[in-house]
Amino acid sequence: MLEFRENHLEENREHENRGNRRKNGGRGKKFLKKMGALTLSAVLFGTVAAGTFQGVMYLSGENQNSTASQEENDKQTTHLLNTNTVSTDTTQRETGPLDVSAIAEAAMPSIVSITNKSVQEVQNYFQTFGYSFQQPQMEETESCGSGIIIGKNDEELLIVTNNHVIDGADTLTVSFVDNQVYEANMKGTDAANDLAVIAVPLENISEDTMSKISVAVVGNSDDLKVGEQVVAIGNALGYGQSVTTGIVSATDRVISTSTQSGDTNTESNTYIQTDAAINPGNSGGALLNMNGELIGINSAKLASTEVEGMGYAIPISRVYDIIEGLMNETTRTKQSEENQGTLDIKCQDVTSQMAEAYGVPQGVYVVEVTEAGAASQAGMTTGMIITAFDGKTVTSTSELKEILSYYSAGETVDMTVYKPDSNNMTYTQTTISITLGGNSSSGQIA
Repeated sequence: MLEFRENHLEENREHENRGNRRKNGGRGKKFLKKMGALTLSAVLFGTVAAGTFQGVMYLSGENQNSTASQEENDKQTTHLLNTNTVSTDTTQRETGPLDVSAIAEAAMPSIVSITNKSVQEVQNYFQTFGYSFQQPQMEETESCGSGIIIGKNDEELLIVTNNHVIDGADTLTVSFVDNQVYEANMKGTDAANDLAVIAVPLENISEDTMSKISVAVVGNSDDLKVGEQVVAIGNALGYGQSVTTGIVSATDRVISTSTQSGDTNTESNTYIQTDAAINPGNSGGALLNMNGELIGINSAKLASTEVEGMGYAIPISRVYDIIEGLMNETTRTKQSEENQGTLDIKCQDVTSQMAEAYGVPQGVYVVEVTEAGAASQAGMTTGMIITAFDGKTVTSTSELKEILSYYSAGETVDMTVYKPDSNNMTYTQTTISITLGGNSSSGQIA
């Protein structure tokens, strides 16, 4: 009986073992099936992922190649002023935004301080109370501004600034980044756009100074966007070069300006508005984008003392051609009073308000022509209106006097005048060639 029970137990164990093996075998098969399915899924997923990755890389490669091609094309675009007679620095900086300190470091060698010294008539004590028997007092005055090295030719280093910075100067001096000071001469002016170019003879500049200065890299102000960060550099308050930064508040702000005679200029010139601080002395300085490129010429003359955070700059792209023209004009020095040329006329201003009210051109109205004088010999008559002298726009008597101070007696120049018809109802534009007379009491412009 014991033997039978033991055999029976052995059979039961064997039966249980076979059942367990069958169960384990079934589980194993199911496990293998699951693993096979997972492996197949992994393979399929890997294949799809690899294909997707390759596709992304391919498309990314195309975009990178396209971007690289666009950057290469952009690098080939030259924004510097180039003429037949002016050579400029053609080295382009690496693209991409810089920080303000890097921009200042790179731009400082191209920024200068300008000092304007002149002798002007000042009101004395007796004149204040209406006594005219005293001789007018003459006093030397000094004002400061900024400028930008815009190019050079074979003989001169050329600097652009605002016209009001150099207006009326008897002597102009320029201080470079190394604080060395040199005398400058007049190259060309455009009062209507408040621009001027002055020149420093290369032979007067030391090799050490030349090694430390550079020509500004000119950008494209048409690409500016509102909210873009900009940097302003200039000789604020005459203390020396200072750096301010802000954003572009507007790219095409239209504002009215005043001429030398106090008349309001109603021309629709547009300006860059920025909240970067632009103070007296900053006029003629540089407004730079975050690539360190010149995109505007600052003008403190346009700023208002009644508000804050509103500075203005002349967009470089708008005046690009004007600056090139000024750079190629004949360099002139101010003539002594006895050597200055004259027109031998008496005249008065035709303001913009008068021009609009009477339908006549704005300029200088000829009131009287001295008999046998320079104007008379050139065929000028009373009633004519002078609008340009030697290619320079004239809007007031003071502008005409300032321009004449750089011309000597005996020089022959062309003037643009408007000649009235017999009824003084309409005017016809014509050009008159005039040989300037010598300075005399009858020849003074009044």
